[in-house]
Order: sequence, then structure tokens, then C-alpha cells
Amino acid sequence: MQPEGQGFESPQLHHTSLAEASFAWQATLGYFLRYAKCAPQSYLLTNSDVGLYYKTMHYVYILKLENSQYYIGCTENLKERLLKHKHHAVPTTSRIRPEELVFYAAFKTKEKAYDFEKYLKSSSGFAFRNKRLL
Repeated sequence: MQPEGQGFESPQLHHTSLAEASFAWQATLGYFLRYAKCAPQSYLLTNSDVGLYYKTMHYVYILKLENSQYYIGCTENLKERLLKHKHHAVPTTSRIRPEELVFYAAFKTKEKAYDFEKYLKSSSGFAFRNKRLL
């Protein structure tokens, strides 16, 4: 067994009650969501009245274009949005083909995602992007 806070340990399946088993899985899920290295498409919330339910993540992303410029965008579905860019369905990038996805970040709320997108498009966000994200 690894020291506490390191590694990933599955909950035991021989719990005596459903409540104990449910708590063990929620604790494991909580651990995964805190320490996962990738951003999930959606995340689980717990509410004593409702139980577990899904909520969509919001993404801010940076694309490098063919002409070495960068496009900054925000979306709920990153995979779908990237496909739209690839097939020239987004007016802003329809004439200049995107070369690669260079950065993305996931946010729990739409407001935080749009605020970060707005910041990246500002002059100080431009400097931050070039120094820290690219």
C-alpha cells in the first residue's frame, strides 16, 4: 500500500452497506477529479437532494494558424469546435487553416472561461500567453 495522497487505490468491494460502498466510490471519484492530469469533458457534482449528476466544462483554447498567428476561442465542446475549425465552418478561421492546438484550459463555469478568454485577448494577456502558455 502506498502512503496517503499518492497513487490511486480502488475502493473495496466487500462493504457491508450500500451507503458505505457509495461513499467509497464518491471518495475515489473525488480523488480522481482532484489529481487527474487531463481535463474531463464533464465533471460530477454531489448534492444530497439530487445525488450525482453531470455538469459540462467550458474550455478556452489557443490555435496556431498557418500564417503563424494565434486564434483564441471558448466553447463547451472542444472536440466538436476543433472539427468545425478543421472543416472551415468557423468564419474567423475559414480562410486561414488552423495548424495545431497549442493550449487549452477547462473551467467549471462559463463566466470564468469567458473572462479568461477576454484576458488572453488583452495586451497583458497577450504577453502572458507568449511567456507562459506557448
